[in-house]
Amino acid sequence: MHRNKHAQDVAERFRELVELAGDSLANTHYDELALLIEAAIDTSLVEQLEITAKQLENLAHDMRNNAEFFE
Repeated sequence: MHRNKHAQDVAERFRELVELAGDSLANTHYDELALLIEAAIDTSLVEQLEITAKQLENLAHDMRNNAEFFE
């Protein structure tokens, strides 16, 4: 699922919960909530990509070191 759509779905579910409780918020607040959720998803993805990049960097380093033994 695309991040934007997922964020909107989460914000819409939150709207449903708020309305079930008998409350309401302006539509702009739900739009802002969707943006915050999307930003949180993006941050999480970037952090995971940085971890993966570091793992690849370490693997490349190890491969270079190990290659010295095969020459």
